[in-house]
Amino acid sequence: MAKEKENDSAKKKPSLKEATRVFKYIKPYSGIFTVGFIFLILSSLTALLFPYFLGQLIGQDTATPTETAESLLKFDSLDTIIIALMIVFTSQAIFSFFRILLFTRVTEYTLRDIRKDAFSKLLMAPLTFYNNNKVGELTSRIATDINQLQTTFTTTIAEFVRQIITIIVGIAALIWLSPKLALIMLSVIPVVAILAVFFGRFIRKISKRTQDAAARSNGILEEALQGIQNVKAFTNEFFELARYKVVVDEIKSLAIKGAVWRGLFVSFIILCMFGSIVFVIWQGVLLTQDGGLPQSSFIAFIMYTIFLGASIGSLPDLYANIQKAIGATENLMEIIEQDDEGTKEALSHSKKHFRGDIAFKNVAFTYETRSDVPVLKDISFNINSGEQLAIVGPSGAGKSTITSLLLRFYNPVSGEILIDGKDAASYDLTEYRSQFALVPQEVLLFNGTIKENIAYGRPGASDDEIIEAAKKANAFVFITSFPEEFETLVGERGVQLSGGQRQRIAIARAVLRDPAILILDEATSSLDSESEQLVQQALEDLMKGRTSVVIAHRFSTIRNADKIVVLEDGKIIESGNHEELLALDAGLYRKLQRMQSVEA
Repeated sequence: MAKEKENDSAKKKPSLKEATRVFKYIKPYSGIFTVGFIFLILSSLTALLFPYFLGQLIGQDTATPTETAESLLKFDSLDTIIIALMIVFTSQAIFSFFRILLFTRVTEYTLRDIRKDAFSKLLMAPLTFYNNNKVGELTSRIATDINQLQTTFTTTIAEFVRQIITIIVGIAALIWLSPKLALIMLSVIPVVAILAVFFGRFIRKISKRTQDAAARSNGILEEALQGIQNVKAFTNEFFELARYKVVVDEIKSLAIKGAVWRGLFVSFIILCMFGSIVFVIWQGVLLTQDGGLPQSSFIAFIMYTIFLGASIGSLPDLYANIQKAIGATENLMEIIEQDDEGTKEALSHSKKHFRGDIAFKNVAFTYETRSDVPVLKDISFNINSGEQLAIVGPSGAGKSTITSLLLRFYNPVSGEILIDGKDAASYDLTEYRSQFALVPQEVLLFNGTIKENIAYGRPGASDDEIIEAAKKANAFVFITSFPEEFETLVGERGVQLSGGQRQRIAIARAVLRDPAILILDEATSSLDSESEQLVQQALEDLMKGRTSVVIAHRFSTIRNADKIVVLEDGKIIESGNHEELLALDAGLYRKLQRMQSVEA
């Protein structure tokens, strides 16, 4: 699957037309960009006055005012030429300062907007998007591709435009100074232009493959570091190192391959341009000796030729960097322009207004990545408001998938899910999910304080509300045992807290949210007996008066459930309360109960 995706990625060719989509982010700052562009043109033009004045300075005593058109701009005084040069240098310094300042300002505002939109799209993306993309690769896109755009917008584009201006004005100056020598000099440009198109396409393709490989390497790196305990426990350090080495070797090979082609391109241009310069100098010396060209014009011609050669010589590298930016733009635009779930920002905390009636009617589901494998088949059940539904079954039976459908992480392939008698899909998604709270088996805490993690259930909650939620979750005692109490840092992913403590923080979040419907996904399965007792007591208090869906691993936690459904291979094979299901001699529930009793 990964290989197929890699091949698809390599086949896709970023185009300039697709890359221009990023310019919609520059549009709000087009006024500043235009002023910066004017300063760029002015700084480029003033720089091109230097060769002319230098020619006047060195060769001022050899030319006759009536010899050429150049005599119209002839400076006879050495002091005048020096003053003119100082004016040129000062003007260029001022123009360059404002060009850099304004371009950087536009770039940073633009990249800020791109970062916000990209992150927003990642947050709003449906879970199917994450089923098809690795998180490490996505974070690499946001980081490395935006860095590529930053360099391009701040420096590369400005330098590219500067060199184009230098080439155009330089060519005009060469023709004005000596049409004959200009014709010789310019004969090499069509060859360079044709090669630029060919090399540019090839380098662009290699650059995008390199960026894709870099994204894969970041994915491996992130997975290995996030699961470092498993890596060490299974002594797979060298296995992970081998995986990473394969990808970084690919990056190295692609980067070197790109460098070889860029080097060949640059070398060819340098050979052509400087070979032409030597030939032009030879012809210019002959013209000067014959009196057909003033010495000041010849010196200015040589300087313009050097400027022109340097500009054309720098174009391949600038062009290659722009091609890299085009590839980076395509990757970012794929993220930014993807479809999202349609969630919107809630203006305030939604008060509980669902009654909590839930009905599944003939629901079937398959994952997009495994469309040939049914996960749920013809699932039907009802829960009345305030009741507790427990879902049990062997691993892989589809228990967690039911809660994912209930939270509208995915949509059923067929059938319907009703909340308070209405199709779940008919509700606004943000308002809909605000009526739920989830306490998962593996609690993810953010790298902040305990207070911040509890408040994640309802941002903006008061300190008193957070403290009250902690008390209801049986978390207040252990929190206040820390020196910093609620300001205690939990560490990345909550590593500073035990499993039971993390679970009680998650319950406090749910208490603070005050949902109409509560989902518990095997919330006590990985806890020791003491922690389970504290967590279970908090959960029972939390479930009072609200509809609860419990995915159960330990049957002792669901004895009092109003209804229990037993899943096997994506189907409901048994349904009833604890006593009714135990009464089924050949029932799966009774079998699982006995197995758990033996294990206990």
